[in-house]
Amino acid sequence: QVQLVESGGGLVQPGGSLRLSCEASGSFVSIATMGWYRQTPGKQRDLVATITSGGSPNYADSVKGRFTISRDNAKNTVYLQMNSLKPEDTAGYYCQARIRPLDVFLNYWGQGTQVTVSS
Repeated sequence: QVQLVESGGGLVQPGGSLRLSCEASGSFVSIATMGWYRQTPGKQRDLVATITSGGSPNYADSVKGRFTISRDNAKNTVYLQMNSLKPEDTAGYYCQARIRPLDVFLNYWGQGTQVTVSS
């Protein structure tokens, strides 16, 4: 069974930094795009950043220049380095990955990790 396990959330002051990690585990053939999304109560889950298996990133306009997504294919792990954090970055952050357990690619989600930016 494929699982995505996130870590690295927490409380940080405005202007601070956090690094999120998400590791895929279980039995699978390959991983395509991996990414991070965020959600606040009562709102839809929005894209933060994605990265292809070849390392090409894509960012939401709101985080460009502040967040950096990367991945380690040998470790089946995607990272999100978040700098210059703002209170409006406060949200639950969810890892997503397109993974092929057998014959087809399926979308998987992590359980989420809370990021709170507050003084």
